[in-house]
Amino acid sequence: MENKKIAFVSDFDGTISDDDFFAYTTKAYFDERALTPWRAFLTGKKTHFNALKEMFAQIHVPVDELNALIDTIRLDPELELTWKICRDKKVPLYICSAGNDYYIRRLIGTLIKKYNVTLVSNRGEYAPETGLVMTAPEAGCFYFDENVGISKLKLVEKLKTDGFKVVFAGDGPPDIAPAQVADVVFAKKFLLKACREKGIRTEPFESFKDILNFFVGV
Repeated sequence: MENKKIAFVSDFDGTISDDDFFAYTTKAYFDERALTPWRAFLTGKKTHFNALKEMFAQIHVPVDELNALIDTIRLDPELELTWKICRDKKVPLYICSAGNDYYIRRLIGTLIKKYNVTLVSNRGEYAPETGLVMTAPEAGCFYFDENVGISKLKLVEKLKTDGFKVVFAGDGPPDIAPAQVADVVFAKKFLLKACREKGIRTEPFESFKDILNFFVGV
C-alpha cells in the first residue's frame, strides 16, 4: 500500500467473534414463535434494526445468566496483537457493528479502552424486565442508517474523505457496501462469496493472524 495514513475498520459479529450474538441468543432463548420478527425482516416486512430490537427485547433472564452466555462467545485470539501492532504504527482502529454495544463492551470493553478503539454501534441496555433494549444513533448522526441503525459504508466513506486508506474486515451481508469502497478488504463466510461474485478484490482470512501479517508489512 502506498505511503498514506491508514485506518482499520472491523465488523464485530462473526469477524472478531466466531459467530453472531444473534446466533448465540437464538440457540439459547428463541423458539419458532419468538423468531417471527426475524422472519418478517427476511421477507422485507421489517428493517434489520427493528427485527433485532424486537428479538432482543424478548430476552428476560437474570443479568448474570445473560452475561454468562455472552462470556461463552469465542473471540479471535490474534485480535489484541493485531490492535497492538496497529497502535504502534499509529493506525486508527474502529469497530463498526449493526448489533449493539452491550455485549461488545462486556466482551472487549477493556481492550477497546486500552487500544483507543472507536466503537460505532447501536446502544444496548439490559434489564430482565425490559429485555435487551437497542437504541439507534440519532437520525442526524453521519453514520445513521434507517435499516440497520449503523452505516458501515458511511463510516468508511468519511474516513476516505478525511484522507485515510481504509482496511476493512467483515463477514456478512451488511459488510458488502463498505467492502465496495474500502481500499483493502479482508473477507470470510458470506462476504467472501459475495465479493467474489461481484468482482470485489478481497483478501480471504481465516483468523486475525492474516490481518496481523498485513499490518506488520505496512
